Amino acid sequence: MANELDELNANVNPAGRDVNVIEKQLPVKTTSSEVFMCVYLPWLLILPGLILWFMRMSARNYFLQLQQKLQAEASQIDNYLEQRVVILQNVAALVNKAVDLDKDVMKTVAAFRGGVNISETNRNQIAEQLNGGFARLFPQVEAYPELKAHAAIADAMQQNSYLQKEITAARGLYNDTVMQWNSCIYELPARKIVAANSGYTTRIPFTASAEMKAQARGVFF
Repeated sequence: MANELDELNANVNPAGRDVNVIEKQLPVKTTSSEVFMCVYLPWLLILPGLILWFMRMSARNYFLQLQQKLQAEASQIDNYLEQRVVILQNVAALVNKAVDLDKDVMKTVAAFRGGVNISETNRNQIAEQLNGGFARLFPQVEAYPELKAHAAIADAMQQNSYLQKEITAARGLYNDTVMQWNSCIYELPARKIVAANSGYTTRIPFTASAEMKAQARGVFF
């Protein structure tokens, strides 16, 4: 393509060889490739990076919120367990005044007498100890009609039954959130990248003890 402004061969005065200003206005035109390279290509390169960055920030915040949700749900289970500890202590004290309680029951109560410190590692163990304590306490109460009719004991037993149901429901919520966590850490692209970079692992849901599973398989009727 020739130079639009050709200082030597354009229509100028042939008498001289002076360089002249060409009195001509040229419009600015762009090609489609120039527009793509200068306008769209930078955005096409930047946008994916920005989108991925926002996705990773969103994924990081999501995991932080999910961890707080897991902690809150675990704490709710602990609250119910602590309430059952108090009930067991109160009922055992009332029954012990009337009859000689089984030594195993008193050992269970004594284990919690100094206060209960529930953590991620001993939560299930404490739950099983409480179940065992109440399982041995019930026959004692059933054997003495006057104890069974005691208003405070009857109320405590009712509260215990209610708390057992609440613990089961709370464990269900906890397990649902664990399943949500375990699914999300494998979601590509952002969540899996964040999970891998943060060293996250799958979480273990609540599981019943071997003793409880064996009891569930027993014959009741």
